Amino acid sequence: MVRLQEVTKRFPQGGGVQGVSLEVHPGEILVLLGASGSGKSTLLNLVAGLLLPDRGRVFLGERDVTRLPPERRQVAYVFQDLGLWPHLTALEHLLLVMPRPDRKAAFALLERVGLLELAFRRPGELSGGQRQRVALARALAREPKVILLDEPYSALDPVLRESLRLEVRSLLKDMGATALHVTHDPEEAMLLGDRVGVMAEGRLLEVGPPQDLYARPRSLAAFLAFGRANVLPDGEGLLAFRYEEVAPGGPLTARVLERREVRGEVLCRVRLPQGEAWVRLEAFPGEEVGLTLLHPRRFSPAGEALTPI
Repeated sequence: MVRLQEVTKRFPQGGGVQGVSLEVHPGEILVLLGASGSGKSTLLNLVAGLLLPDRGRVFLGERDVTRLPPERRQVAYVFQDLGLWPHLTALEHLLLVMPRPDRKAAFALLERVGLLELAFRRPGELSGGQRQRVALARALAREPKVILLDEPYSALDPVLRESLRLEVRSLLKDMGATALHVTHDPEEAMLLGDRVGVMAEGRLLEVGPPQDLYARPRSLAAFLAFGRANVLPDGEGLLAFRYEEVAPGGPLTARVLERREVRGEVLCRVRLPQGEAWVRLEAFPGEEVGLTLLHPRRFSPAGEALTPI
């Protein structure tokens, strides 16, 4: 288990995290979702011991590790750039970090990640997805209490990224690993996370099951973190709904301005009484259609969730 207790870290140039409390349960994959600069990677570095907090405490299990150096924390870190050593083979990467080097166990782990036949290849001889698997296997070979993943799929092409992240989730769950994963991609957060924590401006806004946060956010910032969102002025507050949260027919009159087809999905830009929005709708430019908003939400001008319409 990872537990952060009112952790604060500020940098002279700005940024950091402010008063973050968080628990990651044993065997859980918790994903931190937020834009660049929201404090996600700072939290990972605080858990890893690469940074020390200005205030607050960091626990691994019941052990206070706030001031312990990284090598004494039993934490493995998969960096965005992977950090593989170019002169070592995949097998050597594992043997170097194992608490008790064991070739048989290393080969077994490489087989688990689909790299057994590539055990003697170096990073320059591997594809992007294969290098990603080496980095994950190396992290697991350390027998860590916690695995930290900092946007590890960002350099991969979209097709490979989609398949690999599901493979990695399956592997982590099969091994019962406890993981804290950082991403700015809402789809990735929903695919990977048992729970998701939404971050903005150094603060942890909400934590919960991904579908709950997607459907019932308590703040506009958390609503927007999952993307595909429309926010329109409505009286003294704000009206918010997602592209897919509309149905044809209904009291709202909309004129279709533009149509786009993306991966089998039709999206239309429409003009509503409150302003322009994108919706998932089968229609063509120039048409006037009636719409029903299925799950509209109201927020105050300050971004606080109000009673749904």
